[in-house]
Parts: sequence; structure tokens; C-alpha cells
Amino acid sequence: MLQYLSGAALAYVCALALFLGAALGSFLNCAAWRVVRHESFVRGRSRCPDCGHVLGFLDLVPVFGWLILRGKCRYCGKKIPARYPLTELVFALVTLACVLRCDLTLLCARNLAFLACLFMLSLTDLDERIIPDGCLLAAALIWAATAPFLYETWAEAGKSLLAALVCGGGILGVSLVMDKVLGRESLGGGDIKLFAVVGLYLGLVGTLFAVLLACVLGLLLALALKKTREAFPFGPAIAAAAAIMLLWGGGLVSWYLGLFAL
Repeated sequence: MLQYLSGAALAYVCALALFLGAALGSFLNCAAWRVVRHESFVRGRSRCPDCGHVLGFLDLVPVFGWLILRGKCRYCGKKIPARYPLTELVFALVTLACVLRCDLTLLCARNLAFLACLFMLSLTDLDERIIPDGCLLAAALIWAATAPFLYETWAEAGKSLLAALVCGGGILGVSLVMDKVLGRESLGGGDIKLFAVVGLYLGLVGTLFAVLLACVLGLLLALALKKTREAFPFGPAIAAAAAIMLLWGGGLVSWYLGLFAL
């Protein structure tokens, strides 16, 4: 993608994507922090979580602000967790990948908005095992608002909607069976609704691959969190799998089917 741009123009677009992605990552991190504390993320200025001091411009510069301040609040001296620059850097790279894969198009804007929803709900799930309905609703509304412009026929849009219903219903059925077998909740309601929303964006085949990939990533996450025998946040694994399939799913599906000469 973006082959039509000159070297200088491509470098400018990439730099802009990284900067905007880092700024959006900072916002999403702040929004996730406030949501789990039942605070509004659309009102009020950013402040230090320890001393409560309103942060200035230097404090809010993505990544570099943390480095300049040496990871400490310049008002109270308390250590600022490395999570802040890491989330900014990760979403900067996610934004760059989205731009490079989808070009400067409406599809890119739609996918980036979906990725932002996935990123925010991953943070809240990691913090408090919460997948906000607001993130899922926003993702569904974004799909609905852009569908008339991105699908050639209503039948194609209908297939995605059907995929959401089939995937959501199928995962719900499997989880109910597993609940009976295990004698405890196997999958949270938020995870099931998330799979349904993923179906809107990936379709049936893409979502099935995302389910398999999410199981692998979920196992790795459980090992990393040392929670192999207890419940753990599955949302980040689902979100990561959905993001991978959204950006590189076509190539992955072709490669996998090629293994069986299909």
C-alpha cells in the first residue's frame, strides 16, 4: 500500500501515523483508567493518579514526556508506571500497521476505530476483568455507519451480520456446555459479545480463525500471568487475535489452506 507516495511523502505519513497513534494510545489508556474507576473520560483534564495535580503539556507528550521526566511525576516525584509509554508505543505501531495495510481510505479509518475499541477494552479487562459494553457498542455502531460505503451489496453486509449472530450464538452455546462440564463459568459474557462484534468485521471464516488464534494467545497470556489454574482476562487475547486477522487475515488464511492444498 501507499506505493504511489514518494519516499519523503511516505516517511511523512508514517511519522504522522506514529505520532497520532501514540497520542490516541495515551487517550485510550487514560480512558480505560477512568472507566474502571467509574469516572468520565470526556470531561476533566488529565492528572497525576498519586497527587492529583493537573498535568501540563510536557507531561502529556507521548513516550518522550515519560523519558524526559525520567519516569517520575514532576510535581510529587512518584514513579510513573512504564505502562504509560508502552501503551502509547504499542498503539503507535498498531496505527502505523493499519495505515500501511489499508491505505488512506475509509476502510483504514473504520479499522483504526475498531482497533482503538479493542485496545481500550483490553486495558480494562487486564485491570479489572471488565469489557465495557460501551466499547462493544461503539465498534458495532462504527461498522453499521460505514457498511453502506464499504460493501458493494447489502447481501455482503448481511453475511457479516449473520456471521456475528452465528459466532456469538455458537460461542455462547459452547460456553454453556463447558459451564456444565466444569461446574463454573468458562467464558464471561463480555467475551461472548466481543466475539459477536468481531464477526461483523471479520466474517465467519475470519472469526473462526480468530477463535483458534485467541485460544493460543490466551494460553500464552495465562502462562505469562501465571494463572493456568484460575480465571484470567481473555479479552486481550481475543482482541489481539482479531487485530491480527483484521490486518493480515487474508494472507494467514491462504497460507493455512495452502498447507492442505485447498
